[in-house]
Amino acid sequence: MSRIGKLPVTIPQGVSVTVDKTQVTVEGPKGTLTQSFVPLVEFAVEDGTCVVTRKNDSKKARSFHGLYRKLLENMVVGVTQGFTRTLLITGVGYRAEAQADSVVLNLGYSMPIEYPVPEGLSITTEGPNKITISGISREKVGQAAAEIRSLRPPEPYKGKGVKYEDETVVRKVGKAGIK
Repeated sequence: MSRIGKLPVTIPQGVSVTVDKTQVTVEGPKGTLTQSFVPLVEFAVEDGTCVVTRKNDSKKARSFHGLYRKLLENMVVGVTQGFTRTLLITGVGYRAEAQADSVVLNLGYSMPIEYPVPEGLSITTEGPNKITISGISREKVGQAAAEIRSLRPPEPYKGKGVKYEDETVVRKVGKAGIK
């Protein structure tokens, strides 16, 4: 039995979970999320909790069991609290500026990069060197953060680039001078 999959997902007040034949929908105060699922797992909603069970013990069913339980939990957390990811920009002249529907990034290239804000997300800048991405879908927030980071990942010698707030960049020693 999956250790993650067997745990019930608690559904707080104001959140409704509906299960159709091939998808589960979670509605809450921040919005609505839907997720399609394979017919190897079943969702049972009762008394403020939702339990995910698998139909058989095949390897595929066992692997989907914990996955869909965690996806359901992320959906419930997303529609109640939301998710945020913070990026830090390090480097001389590197900065970001949030506009109406895009973020303009100056990352040391000859032209500034304009990153369009995906639907369902909000991107704000706190000063020129801090970007905050927030939304109800954990997947979309993480994907947007990864795309912005990939424009100029942190380099190991001076630490310049875009990094996650909780990321540590392992620094390397540069060239040693000849004596």
